[in-house]
Amino acid sequence: MTVQTALQQGCRLLEEAGIAVPRLTAEVLLCHSLGREREYLYSHPEAELGEVVRVHYGRYLHERLQGKPTQYITKQQEFYGREFTVTPDVLIPRPETEHVVEAALTRASGAHRIADVGCGSGAIAVTLALELGSEVSSHLAADKTVGVASKTACSTTGLRAAGRQTCNAGGRAGSLSSGCGSAPACEVYGSDISTAALAVAAANARRLGARVHFVACDLVSAFAPGSVDMIVSNPPYVPLTDAPGLQREVRDWEPHLALFGGETGLDIYCRLVGDAERVLAPGGTFIVELGFKASERVRAMLGPRWHDIELLPDLAGIPRVLAARLG
Repeated sequence: MTVQTALQQGCRLLEEAGIAVPRLTAEVLLCHSLGREREYLYSHPEAELGEVVRVHYGRYLHERLQGKPTQYITKQQEFYGREFTVTPDVLIPRPETEHVVEAALTRASGAHRIADVGCGSGAIAVTLALELGSEVSSHLAADKTVGVASKTACSTTGLRAAGRQTCNAGGRAGSLSSGCGSAPACEVYGSDISTAALAVAAANARRLGARVHFVACDLVSAFAPGSVDMIVSNPPYVPLTDAPGLQREVRDWEPHLALFGGETGLDIYCRLVGDAERVLAPGGTFIVELGFKASERVRAMLGPRWHDIELLPDLAGIPRVLAARLG
C-alpha cells in the first residue's frame, strides 16, 4: 500500500462515517503513523508503507471512527503557537481559550503572581509563564508555592498536594528574576482538582521549559487571602442539560469534570467569583472564559467591589472573556 492509496482509503472511510474534515484527519493520522510532517505525503505519494505503519494507521482510523478525537489519538494539540500534549484526562485546548491568554497578557503589568484555576493541560499557565518571561527551570519542584500546606512534593512533576491549612509564602512578591526585556518575571501557578490532569500539565511545562508551580486543590482552596495578583480560568461551563446534544467526541471522550458546570453551567462561576474576592490582592485582576449566552449572568455575579468590568468578544463577535478588577 502506498501513501497515496492509504490516504484515499482513509479519507473514504472517514467520509462515509460522517467524520468532519475527512481528508485532513486522514493526513494527520497517517503522518502520526509515519512520524513525518504533512509535506512528506505530497512529496512521496508512491512510497510504500511498512507493515508497522499500516497497523498503526489502521488502528488510528478505527479509533477515530469510534468517535475518539484526533487530538487524543495523536496526543497533541497546538495552542498559542506551541504543541501541547493532551490525553483523555484533560480538556482539549480550543482556539477560543487563546482569548483568555490575550486578555491576561494585556493586563499583566505589575502582576507578580498569576493563578490559572482548573489548569487542565496547562495550556494557559504554561503559555503565560513563557510569554511573560517566568523563570525557566529544568525541573518543576516549587520552592515558593503560594497557599500550599503540604510539604510533600514530587520534583519530577512539580505537583504538590493541598493539606488542611493554607500558607501565604511569606507575603507579597516583589521583583523576581529578569524576564523578557526589562520586565520582571512573574510566578505562575496552576491548580486543578484532578491529579491526573496536573501530571499532564507538569509534563507540558517541563517539555516547553516553563517554570510553573502546580497545586492539587479544589479551585483556589489552597491559596491564602490576598496572595495572587491575577486569576485566570477556563472553568467547566457546559450545562448538564446540554449533554445529549453535544458531539459524541466531546460528550463521550472529554473529562466531564472539566466540561460540565452543573445544571445551568454557572455553578463554578458562582464559586470562582467568591473565591477571587478572597484570594486576589487589592487591585487584582479576574479573567474567565465565558460559555455561550452566559456573559450577562456571570457579570451579574460581580458585586460592588468589582471595577473596570469588560466583556471581550471572540472573532465571531460572541462575548468570550470577562475581565474585571478587584477594588
